[in-house]
Amino acid sequence: MTKKIVVIGAGPGGYPAALKAASLGAEVTLIEKDKVGGVCLNCGCIPSKSLLDAAHRFESARRLPALCEDGAEACAQDLTQKISWQKVQARQKAATQKLTAGIMTMLKARKVTVIAGEASFKNAREVLVKTGEGEQTLPFDACILATGSTAFFPPVLQAVKDQVYDNSTIFDMPRLPKSLTIIGGGVIGCEFAELMHGFGVQVNIVEMQDRLLPLMDEGLSRALTQSFTKRGIRIYTSQSAQNVTCTDDKKTVTLSDGTVLESEEILAAIGRSVDLSAMGLEALGISWNRKGVTVDPHTLLLKDNIYAVGDVNGLCLLAHAATRQGEVAAQNACGQTAQYHNEQVPSAIYTRPEIACVGLTKQAAQEQGIDVKSHKAFLLASGRAQAQDETEGYFELLSNRQTGQLLGANFCGANATELIHVVSVMLAAQMTVETAKEIIFAHPTLAESIGDALHK
Repeated sequence: MTKKIVVIGAGPGGYPAALKAASLGAEVTLIEKDKVGGVCLNCGCIPSKSLLDAAHRFESARRLPALCEDGAEACAQDLTQKISWQKVQARQKAATQKLTAGIMTMLKARKVTVIAGEASFKNAREVLVKTGEGEQTLPFDACILATGSTAFFPPVLQAVKDQVYDNSTIFDMPRLPKSLTIIGGGVIGCEFAELMHGFGVQVNIVEMQDRLLPLMDEGLSRALTQSFTKRGIRIYTSQSAQNVTCTDDKKTVTLSDGTVLESEEILAAIGRSVDLSAMGLEALGISWNRKGVTVDPHTLLLKDNIYAVGDVNGLCLLAHAATRQGEVAAQNACGQTAQYHNEQVPSAIYTRPEIACVGLTKQAAQEQGIDVKSHKAFLLASGRAQAQDETEGYFELLSNRQTGQLLGANFCGANATELIHVVSVMLAAQMTVETAKEIIFAHPTLAESIGDALHK
């Protein structure tokens, strides 16, 4: 008998789950209350990468005079002063629309029924869907919850949340501000600091922990901090926002040490929050909090025949993690056996230099009693990096000192977000340092520094 699968949420966890379940022969209904593609596609990963690419192009233009005849500085300055924020936004929206159309085409080809509406659980076997045309009840054999998360606003920002931006609303900013204060120095805060600085905006970053990227390797944090500081981005660590006031032309953030920061706009980049209050989970005996629900970390099972994937389970708040979780949940819901491995998810930050990591961190490995060996190559020694003036950073691999087993990697530098997948494959193949040394890297390439690191 054909299984009926209902997927709630069409973001990077939901629509891949629907596609996978349909490919396995299930009758799939996908419910989305907003836009197919979710936050990542419509107001997150893809829009921000389009803006970052534009910002990096203008940043490159500023460096071109060093290779030109005298007087080129004025041309480069004139170019960057004529940035059209509207054209940059239009380019970003065009990319989003093409990708959304592509997803809808795939869903249609797999015969997935897509419903625009809000869903909640009636019981453990039915969901109630409210649309603009009324209500309907959908029975299911299995349900996959993929409702995502929203921007988190701490108490200090609650009174002014409609007057400050978050990582979703900032894409609709009507014009580029002259100055921006970013509250939060994690991944989102650092990426927006990078892109806004690239457009010529004066940026302040406020982070309550003692360093940027507090959840990542300290060396990566230090390298990015040095780069940001050198370029004029102002960083305030070990500080929290104690008071925020907003007027039409000025916004003020008072820090815990009394420092007052004034800027035209404020971006709240403090994290994400889950709200499942309208889902009816309590009636099923399922509890939740701001960080989401608790699932089996390998099967993604929430309870009985209900699975939860993506931000809503709090395992890893990354789009590609959500996609893999959606596929695994769909396989399990359809009767196959599949497992998700959180430790295999790479992280990527699209700053300059780029930041990427995968596998165990030094701290996590040491907590497991592993004697960790670091293998590090600096890009300053790379022929390719020298040739293209991209010598900031390093590639570091981590191994078990006793067995030689590769454990993870921390990359900081040009193309780090692409090259980290070389190590992902090494980890999946359970390679040792000695085995990995046999790989021949082309010369001159940035990837060659991975081979150099293995010999350190």
